[in-house]
Amino acid sequence: MLALRRPILTLAATLLLASSALAQSVQGQGATFPSKVYATWAKAFEKAGGGVVSYKGTGSGDGIKQISARQVDFGGTDAPLPAAELAKHKLVQIPMLVGGVVPVVNLPGLAAPLQLDGELLADIFLGRVKLWSDARIAALNPGAALPAWPIKRVVRAEKSGTSDGFSRYLAGASARFKDEVGASQAPAWPGEPLKAEGNDGMVQMLRATSGGIAYVSFDRVLRDKLAAVKLRNAAGRFVLPTESGFRVAILESDMHRQGDDLATLLDRPGNDAWPITLTSFVLVDGEPATGAKALGALKFLYWCFMHGDDLTRGTGFAPLPVSVQSRLAARFTQVRPKDGQLPAYQTF
Repeated sequence: MLALRRPILTLAATLLLASSALAQSVQGQGATFPSKVYATWAKAFEKAGGGVVSYKGTGSGDGIKQISARQVDFGGTDAPLPAAELAKHKLVQIPMLVGGVVPVVNLPGLAAPLQLDGELLADIFLGRVKLWSDARIAALNPGAALPAWPIKRVVRAEKSGTSDGFSRYLAGASARFKDEVGASQAPAWPGEPLKAEGNDGMVQMLRATSGGIAYVSFDRVLRDKLAAVKLRNAAGRFVLPTESGFRVAILESDMHRQGDDLATLLDRPGNDAWPITLTSFVLVDGEPATGAKALGALKFLYWCFMHGDDLTRGTGFAPLPVSVQSRLAARFTQVRPKDGQLPAYQTF
């Protein structure tokens, strides 16, 4: 079973919240995938006396843009930046949690969850499979009363880490999708799919679209009681998304085995592994003007690692494995203020 406890805290980390002088307002912006969890963490952080943190879900592309321009204290992204981009923009990238992207449908009257595999899902989002009564869908759903309705695709309108992870999964499942669309934060979807902004916009659009299919974060599936698709995973089993399924994907990856937070969690082996499992990250200024300017965001993010396991349970996300957590102290120390004044927790 995956151990999901935080590393032993230092005295400095324990005392971090005690200093009222450090309380300050912190602004984050970016990925909508984890935005509800960040809001939960921010509320608990403020209640603990740590200061006010606000986070606006605007998409991973915007999160990268805003932190690169130093318009926010941290940016959220589900599409991690490569080392060259981090160096170019003088950013430090920190993994925060693990969740799942889930295909969801609006098919009133369907008694059981719809079953699909990756290749068929790719052809649906390519626009090649046009009716819910298509023979390929029927073959995977024997006995289901599939309506002869047009399939209406709902996709993200803005640059999105959710779209990036979803399209990476589809490109891995289908050579045709890889050649025609590929993986991107803003895939060039064929035809004219419906478009919505953010995970919440996708939910609203799907609800208003009979015969629709969309992709959203698992926490929205839970909150909004959406009809999740059962996907065939690498073990050949049709599975529904669960927090335990995300943990299985972690266990079967180099994230767990080697502590590599950039390791793919897509389509991992394991009977219950959810095929579209992703890591979500934040980006912070690696060379802030002063240590004081950096401290607010780092204080909040470090506090999340201190308390995040308990706060994450039941949210639709899974905490990071210990093998990743144990390497995070070094990630925080990559932040080097230009005035040479390191945030207090780095001096112990």
